[in-house]
Amino acid sequence: MGIGCRAVSAFSRSITTKSVGELTLSCPEAGNWKFDMTLEEKDSCEIVHISMNATVPSVPARFELSFECPQKDAHHLWASRSAIDRCRLKAEWMAWYGSALALSMPLYTFMNTNNKNSLTVACSESMRMVDAVMGLREEGAALSGVLGFFSQAEAPLSNYEVSIMFDSRERFWADVVNDASQWIANAAGFENCEVPDAAFAPLYSTWYQFHQNVSDKEIEAECRLASAMGMKTIILDDGWQTDDNNKGYSFCGDWEVSRNRFPDMAGHVRKVHEMGMRYMIWYSVPYVGEKSRAYEKFQGKYLAKGGQDWWVLDPRFPEVRDYLCEVYEKALKEWNIDGFKLDFIDEFYLRGTDSAITENYEGRDIKSLPQAVDVLMKEIRSRLQAIKPDILIEFRQEYTGPAIRQYGNMMRAADCPGDMQGNRMRTTTLRLTSGKAAVHSDMLEWNVAETPENAARAILSVLYTTIQYSVMLRDLPESHTKVIRHWLDFSQKHRTTLLHGKFRPYHPEACYPILEAESTDERIITAYQDGLVVKAGAPDKDIYIINASGEEGLVIDLQKKPRRCSAYNVFGEPVSIPVPRTGLSRVSVPKSGYVIIEY
Repeated sequence: MGIGCRAVSAFSRSITTKSVGELTLSCPEAGNWKFDMTLEEKDSCEIVHISMNATVPSVPARFELSFECPQKDAHHLWASRSAIDRCRLKAEWMAWYGSALALSMPLYTFMNTNNKNSLTVACSESMRMVDAVMGLREEGAALSGVLGFFSQAEAPLSNYEVSIMFDSRERFWADVVNDASQWIANAAGFENCEVPDAAFAPLYSTWYQFHQNVSDKEIEAECRLASAMGMKTIILDDGWQTDDNNKGYSFCGDWEVSRNRFPDMAGHVRKVHEMGMRYMIWYSVPYVGEKSRAYEKFQGKYLAKGGQDWWVLDPRFPEVRDYLCEVYEKALKEWNIDGFKLDFIDEFYLRGTDSAITENYEGRDIKSLPQAVDVLMKEIRSRLQAIKPDILIEFRQEYTGPAIRQYGNMMRAADCPGDMQGNRMRTTTLRLTSGKAAVHSDMLEWNVAETPENAARAILSVLYTTIQYSVMLRDLPESHTKVIRHWLDFSQKHRTTLLHGKFRPYHPEACYPILEAESTDERIITAYQDGLVVKAGAPDKDIYIINASGEEGLVIDLQKKPRRCSAYNVFGEPVSIPVPRTGLSRVSVPKSGYVIIEY
């Protein structure tokens, strides 16, 4: 069905859907914009297509798509930012979720308490800001949803199209999210960046233990230990480009190596390569500090002030884009590094009005800021890949949506130092929404006074991702070193299952107390909370059950008595336990250890 209207000051039309009932498109000030809306049924889902056209290029009219439907078996809301909100279903007046090119993604799943989807809403717009309200209308206990478009300043357009998908199938919630994430990428026409196998290799990061206080000798010493443990890549984080240790960005922009810290960067990288490790370097893409030479060079080409004494570049200027690309090309060629950690691209956004409009976009060859960021990041990727086809490029939450996967191949969880639960929640979200990109944990750190079992729990919380370590290896007690060695070995032996198998996260509303991955040959289940019943599943392959609960033993539900059951402690050393029976059994799984069920 289709609907349209002539140019009027206000516009509102509704259509009836099976998923949410009445769906309303409204625009309070349509001006000369003409709208059309059609409904399509595809693969048991409903897709609404909206188009708007103007006779002459005009600032896009703000419009909304809204619905209200009964709250039936929908008790939680999962969103790609819900690692913070713990899957709460909020009242609509406090249930705002926004998404944009470098902010989250427009994907929302109402679900029940039994891991089943009730209603999933996904939007194809992954470049511009989409304001979303997804919550509960108090009057009548109804699910209320609103998607708002063009709330931020936007360059004149002649036409615009967007699609919104509604999936009300009763399926396992994570499968629905995974499919909806891929639908967004397909609908937007995104093509993912190539993902080399090296993107999945365990990694060492300098950030949490060194912060900005880095040097070549210190890094080389840590890399010798990291390489011996089985880590394959290092990320040199902030500090290499400045002698300052105050954690700010006032010296960003020139991106010249500190000769006091790294007198011979190329030679330093070569030494690390000889240890069998790849080398990546951190850059803050948009920032130019007031203490850099670049600060004066780019006067008049900033979006806004980003902090106390640093500014955010405007990528709509071609010379800004060329400069950034040349910076990374130069580093790649001169130092022979293997990749880049490109940080803070979420700072490319307009703060209020756009000064470019009053300046008639003078000097800017692209008027739309999201389009300029897209052009910049694609140019960076293509120019780097032309030099080194298997280049590694890392981004972090919240800029990890479908559009971002065009530019990079490593998606890291947002910073959560020492927070193993937060790390598990963030990485689980990324596993569901990152396609084939390598999902990385936030860097792991723990206190050297911790027990080996608790140190291992930090590792186990992110076992289903590529793990980044950021502990000072030289200060670790031998027991902690043994823990890292064992679980690094385990993660690599079971890498196919853990990183590429069928991934099943259970109960996001309870912070994912159980995670599971399955391949043709094995199933790996991890319990993160005590007092649970762990369902082992079908007795059709070897089953590994890991105890990350912090307590000794797990209650396991077995469909069949195993032929053999072997147990291992936190160090991977064998422990003798009896073979459990069919049904519920209290199994003596060691704390931060695991059992193997064989049929």
